[in-house]
Amino acid sequence: QVQLVESGGGLVQAGGSLRLSCAASGSIFSINAMGWYRQAPGKQRELVASITSGGSTNYADSVKGRFTISRDNAKNTVYLQMNSLKPEDTAVYYCRAVVAARIYWGQGTQVTVSS
Repeated sequence: QVQLVESGGGLVQAGGSLRLSCAASGSIFSINAMGWYRQAPGKQRELVASITSGGSTNYADSVKGRFTISRDNAKNTVYLQMNSLKPEDTAVYYCRAVVAARIYWGQGTQVTVSS
């Protein structure tokens, strides 16, 4: 089993910044892709950003230029630096990891951006 623990969410004003962290623990031999998804009330969960074990990244168009995903393979941790936050970024943010072809999710962390 793999556990993902997120931290760093909170309330911030529009234009502000937050940094999310997700630490993986458990039966980890190698983690393939890690990523962040978000789900706003009444909407489907959507990809925010992902990063492979080799460092290749992918971003949703809505966050390009504002968010940066990174990972520390030695610590099995992925980060999401969020700058220039907008009210429409308000959502529960979930960490996702692919380990040995299985998908794991964190419990989610709330990000609220006030206007």
